[in-house]
Amino acid sequence: MNNLPNLRVKIFADGADKAGMLEMYANPLIQGFTTNPTLMCKAGVCDYKSFAQEIVAAIPDRPISFEVFADDFPEMERQALEISSWGENINIKIPVTNTKKQPSYDLIRKLARAGVKLNVTALMTLDQVRDVSEALGNGPPAIISVFAGRIADTGRDPIPLMAAAVELLSIYPDQELLWASPRELLNIFQADAIGCHIITVTNDVLKKLSLVGKDLHDYSLDTVKMFYNDAQKAGFNLQSPEKRVISLA
Repeated sequence: MNNLPNLRVKIFADGADKAGMLEMYANPLIQGFTTNPTLMCKAGVCDYKSFAQEIVAAIPDRPISFEVFADDFPEMERQALEISSWGENINIKIPVTNTKKQPSYDLIRKLARAGVKLNVTALMTLDQVRDVSEALGNGPPAIISVFAGRIADTGRDPIPLMAAAVELLSIYPDQELLWASPRELLNIFQADAIGCHIITVTNDVLKKLSLVGKDLHDYSLDTVKMFYNDAQKAGFNLQSPEKRVISLA
């Protein structure tokens, strides 16, 4: 864990389970939080407003991103303005397009000019990064979330794209690039190496932070012990059955 405090990249916890979010809030390494409708649905959240307001009340001093859930832009705008009124530490997540593949750039520009802090989400290409960055312009501090993990799921190396995205955003000091959907702890160090500003990580990956810097010989032994102990618990047995003794007398 010795080199974790030296990371430049900010680690945000990604989730919608209140207990898990509060557990991560107690960790000084976690500098912010992100959610989305899919995570909220999986966590059993039924009342969006009540959940969001409870989280903001419990975590008032770190940035939290909540996403709109409409598909038409006027309703997205209305939801964004309402959600942003629930707390000064809220970033509103706006998808880069709606489900009809219509870009959200005009809405992003309008909200940014109105002073709404945004987190534009679900980006996967450099042209999307460029167009979103221009739409945000010189507005309030904003986050641009590129789903590097999903890019990697297609067999593409996301690191060159993410590094280029860092360069694209360099002209706007109030815009931060977020590495979204990481698949393993290593992604935190990859994001840090290219100068990415934020990485959002789920609790199951964050719980591996204690492994950072672990001696690999010790980790090898721990793995062997795990296999052995689990085999013992399962009661696995390959001993041959006792042979019947047949008397010929």
